[in-house]
Amino acid sequence: MTASKVAFDPFSEEFFNGPWEIYRRLREEAPVYYNEEYDFYALSRHEDVAAAYKDFETYSSAYGLDLSTVRSNEPMMAKMIIMMDPPEHRQMRSLVNKVFTPRAIEALRPMVTETIDRYLSQVESERFDVVRDFSALFPVQVITQMLGVPEEHRRQVGEWVDITLAREPGQIDMSEKGMQAVGELMGLYYNIIQQRRGEPRDDMFSRLIAAEVEREDGEKESLDDFEIAGFATLLGGAGAETVTKLVGNAAVTFARNPDQWQKLLDDRSKIGAAVEELLRYEAPNQYNVRRSMREIELHGVTIPEAKPVFLLTGSANRDPEAFTDADTFDIDRDRTEAQNLGFGYGVHSCLGAALARMESAIALERLLDRMPRYEVLFDECKRVAAQNVAGWSSVPVRVLN
Repeated sequence: MTASKVAFDPFSEEFFNGPWEIYRRLREEAPVYYNEEYDFYALSRHEDVAAAYKDFETYSSAYGLDLSTVRSNEPMMAKMIIMMDPPEHRQMRSLVNKVFTPRAIEALRPMVTETIDRYLSQVESERFDVVRDFSALFPVQVITQMLGVPEEHRRQVGEWVDITLAREPGQIDMSEKGMQAVGELMGLYYNIIQQRRGEPRDDMFSRLIAAEVEREDGEKESLDDFEIAGFATLLGGAGAETVTKLVGNAAVTFARNPDQWQKLLDDRSKIGAAVEELLRYEAPNQYNVRRSMREIELHGVTIPEAKPVFLLTGSANRDPEAFTDADTFDIDRDRTEAQNLGFGYGVHSCLGAALARMESAIALERLLDRMPRYEVLFDECKRVAAQNVAGWSSVPVRVLN
């Protein structure tokens, strides 16, 4: 009896429900995988994914981030930093770096802590949903407060972000409702930016308006309204989703590995390492899509020019060639073994990584206080079905005495 050929469909129920076995087979049997139905390639080994993230001249971001946009073969008109290649990307990154300094992020700690405490104080003491009652709520509040979105619009921003990312099994393109949500979100941000140009405040919108970078010819350049709105849209989506999924994944992963939860209860100084291991073990962002800018020869396979190429971060972070006991969740693992790709790599390494790490660490600390002993009601858990995102939309827990 011949074994079935490995099949990778990033729009399938099987993928949404945990693709670890598919990833293993891809790495072993088809490290450069071709999907005939959707006409894309996928890289799954750590060495190849890390190299592709760094090689922006071969694997371009300028055509979008998902299969729908990349296969259209048209460079993206939207001025989003994540959809740019150097040198344009370098210029934009140096501008936004000015408002994302380590000091600026650290200054947000009291606001982040207060927001997390506020939401966690509202949950039921004996039973609550870690995602629906907690991690789906506070990250969008943090991001929108930081940007300067008025309080009455903050929850709406979170709803719009969810609509843009949602995908039914088999759905590739953003839904009509998703397109509408992007338009509404950009419109809201555009109006706020107009207000801040007239009346600056102590928020990120005002700082992005004020930021200037010197070009090679000595001229000063600043961001226009659409660039700022695009950056805010990206920040709201990526920032809120990453932390929401990471904290939900944490509740499930620690329930399955109670010895690791005990390590944190015994030594809170390991929380930072736990966040890194959660990012490696089940990264909220499972893949990014690039466009091949030339013909590529890899592992005996030819990737033609102008094809979508999936960089499978989630698979790379479980590669046993890169990490010892890669499928084991171990918060004490040696961090120097290989690059954790959970926040990307190269020029597009996540700009908001420091903020996401801070939020996740504070949330973990508060959950250790709130539920030192707990069980997940696995029969009631629900997986998320969303573009390139892995995680849970519902994780009910029972707090034990």
